[in-house]
Amino acid sequence: MQPSPSNDCRHGGAKTIKKIPNKGEHEMKERVKPSKSSISRRSFLGKSLAVGAGTIGAGLLANVPTARASGGLTAGDEAILRLLAAAELIEADLWQQYNELGGIQDPEVPGGTGSPAYTAAIQVLDEDMDQYIHDNTDDEITHAAFLNAYLASKGAEPVSLDQFRTLPSSQATGAQQIGRLTNLMQLTVDTSFWTRYRSDSLNPDFGDTLPQAIPGLAAGQFPAIPRNDGDLTPPDHLQAIANTAGFHFAWIEQAGTSVYASLAQRVTHNEVLRILLSIGGTEIMHFQTWQDKAGNAPPLTDPTNGLVFPDLNADGELTQTNLIMPEPTIFLNRTFPICSIIRPTETDGAAARAINGFIADGLFIGQPPAFFALLSQLIEAADHARHGGGGR
Repeated sequence: MQPSPSNDCRHGGAKTIKKIPNKGEHEMKERVKPSKSSISRRSFLGKSLAVGAGTIGAGLLANVPTARASGGLTAGDEAILRLLAAAELIEADLWQQYNELGGIQDPEVPGGTGSPAYTAAIQVLDEDMDQYIHDNTDDEITHAAFLNAYLASKGAEPVSLDQFRTLPSSQATGAQQIGRLTNLMQLTVDTSFWTRYRSDSLNPDFGDTLPQAIPGLAAGQFPAIPRNDGDLTPPDHLQAIANTAGFHFAWIEQAGTSVYASLAQRVTHNEVLRILLSIGGTEIMHFQTWQDKAGNAPPLTDPTNGLVFPDLNADGELTQTNLIMPEPTIFLNRTFPICSIIRPTETDGAAARAINGFIADGLFIGQPPAFFALLSQLIEAADHARHGGGGR
């Protein structure tokens, strides 16, 4: 019997999070041949899996100047690129954990040996899930490597959070035993994105709140990967873990979809805008894929903790599973005709909203206060960036 989810542990800030001792290595072993680029995907995966895109305020890296420009970048552009590099490093860390147990392990995405039972449960959502997980992981690794290489080309320091790769790995067979940046074993998943993209009258940019598609996921803490081999049974428990992962995949990528669109409005140089629009477009493709697959999660109740996955097609259009195209909704002003859009895209406070979402998700349970202090610095710098300005 697995422990029931707890609603007592609140993880909205660093002060309430207990530090988990490092049970893994601080360096991932290099598994693939170096690329010709100055900064390879593998080297970034191994040496700088860092921060996510979404929560606190102003400070990821102590060695990163934010009040001056570097190599032709405005200070604001530099701050935004730093935040996004941190976010991509965090995503690469969490996606690698998913890939080790449920994806395809190969030299392109190193690490792990797979969990056949977990992979089979994930494939209930789609038979190609292992390939999709692999490719999403590869994408995030390349995003992080590119952003850091671009920063370096402009004379700025690449983002590195090696010192915080201390969280424990899953003990399930197939997972590497190394230090992690993110925790996928105590997640509180906000599934209001599901109803948000199906509503024609509500938009969080107007301060609207939308209901949860899976209320239970937002009310406790649940694993999205098996914590150990004991989580591989009973079958409905393992399937609940796979269902949780399916909705978490979509949640992660909708956050990336919005943060790129929101921060693109603040950059100054056309090349930096091109970077945000180009990478942001792939985040949209990821989200579209994952919300489609999440709709295939079978209705069930986890017998170990009571988590309920309802029949999403039983309650009308707000949760209907095949409505994967963004429903037209209000935009800019309620007097305008409704329009199919990405939402939210409000730029004020976009970095803080993104990182705070990661914190509320439980991804950083176990990280020390210093981690959140650094995140806060990164966020503050990015949210102070202004189009045509120098930043702070």
